[in-house]
Amino acid sequence: MFSHRRNATRKQKGASQKYHDNHYGFPIHDDNELFGRLVMEINQAGLSWETILKKEDSFRLAYDNFDIQKVAAYTEADRERLLADPGIIRNKLKVNAAIENAKTIMELQKEFGSFEKWLEHHHPKTLPEWMKLFKKTFKFTGGEIVNEFLMSIGYLKGSHSEGCPVYHKVLEQKPKWKEI
Repeated sequence: MFSHRRNATRKQKGASQKYHDNHYGFPIHDDNELFGRLVMEINQAGLSWETILKKEDSFRLAYDNFDIQKVAAYTEADRERLLADPGIIRNKLKVNAAIENAKTIMELQKEFGSFEKWLEHHHPKTLPEWMKLFKKTFKFTGGEIVNEFLMSIGYLKGSHSEGCPVYHKVLEQKPKWKEI
């Protein structure tokens, strides 16, 4: 599966450059940030990643800084608020997925201790195995979303080529794919 961000270059500007150099492929150990990345990846479906990065601050504000407990408790009024918010992607399926996935993550936290530990429990898997697991567990998680989410948090290799200067910075952070 081809990653739309895999071959990012240093010629990028602004938000894309910052994301490429400091976030893409680096392990995340905070459940709220993992959830936030999943929300962002889901919202990117059908759009450019640059569009999502430009809206990241608005997403953080709209979704209570990706606080899983707060989002899981959202009411119908919160859904309507999100669907009316011009700062985010106003797609009913994506908004509903964020809320339902927050509830799912809370259940995973109860069972495994954290979302991160749930991911670790299932590591390593092939991309098709991850896709099947995510489709069974979460809402709105197709193959490209799962691929990019897992690459972006260091569970699947491919976020940077070996010739990319960021590749070695990612290796220093001990991404999960390196354990295989």
